[in-house]
Formats: sequence, C-alpha cells, structure tokens
Amino acid sequence: MDLTPYVDSLRRDLLAAAEAAGPEVRQAAERLTFALDPAARLALMEAVSQAASEITAEMPDGGVDVRLDGRELAFVVDAAVPTPPAPPAPPAPPAPPSTEDADDVAIARVTLRLPESVKAKAEELAARSGHSLNTWLVTAVRAATREGPIHVDLDLSSLPFSSGGQPGHPGHPGRTSRRMTGWV
Repeated sequence: MDLTPYVDSLRRDLLAAAEAAGPEVRQAAERLTFALDPAARLALMEAVSQAASEITAEMPDGGVDVRLDGRELAFVVDAAVPTPPAPPAPPAPPAPPSTEDADDVAIARVTLRLPESVKAKAEELAARSGHSLNTWLVTAVRAATREGPIHVDLDLSSLPFSSGGQPGHPGHPGRTSRRMTGWV
C-alpha cells in the first residue's frame, strides 16, 4: 500500500487552508508540509497497524500483519485453512453373543495345559467360528458349566457295529473301549 497519495492529499489540504492567510503563511505552510511528511507517514502506518490488529482480534483463526516494504506497506493475511473433519471412527466389531449371567462380571486368569494336538484342534475350531481361542474356550466351558446341561457318558460296547474287518474301526473285535462322552 503506497502512502504517498494520502500524504500528498494532507499537504494539499494544509496549503489550501494557508492560502486564505496570505503569501507568507502559504510559504511557511509549504515548508512545514515537507517537514511533516515523515511524521504523517508514521501516523498513517500506526493507524493501519492498529486497524490490522483489530481485524486480527475479530478473526477466529489466523491474522493480518502489516509490514514496511521500502516506503510502502505490505499486508500479509494468514487465514487459517479449515481442517477437514476427521473421518468417523470405524464401528467396533460386534461382540460375540454372550451367555453370561448378569452377576458374572469378574474375570479370572487360569493356566490351562493342553496336549499340543488338542490345542491345535481348538485353535482351528475357534478360527472357523470367527473367535479367538480364549473366547472359544470360554464359550465351551460356559456351555459345560451351565445349569441344566446333561453330561453324557455312554458305553457303546453292547451295540453291534459293522466293522468291515478294519482295525481301529469301532466294530473291530480288537477294540475294547467303545465309549462316547460329552455334554448335551
């Protein structure tokens, strides 16, 4: 912003006022206007700087700075760019259906020793059901300890099986243990 037109306008107005007083006052006013040039520029710069401060105070973010560039003023506007809203958080995965009683809120830690083959099979079944091994085991233990489950221990040795003569088949005569156990 060039302040020269504003200082020149002030000089013309001061000389026009001195015209009415005569030639001597006009010459004195002319000499004074050249001396007042730096003071007038400084006063204008202070007024513009004050205006920039007031504008900055009214802005929610950012601000306006006034800088002196030679004999001119330069304005620097720092308008804060609105940040885009953060994307919504992904929904939490649904919790597995719980069969917990309302008073079953305390958690207990248990060390369980399993044969490696049983653990591998349990991990496979848990993965197939879409649960962690811990959740799958809790569900199995919960089902086994629920009131009303029936523990089944059947002796199947009295039932005739067709063995087809294959060793290891339940009906093979060499196999002596024919039991089925579990919960219903």
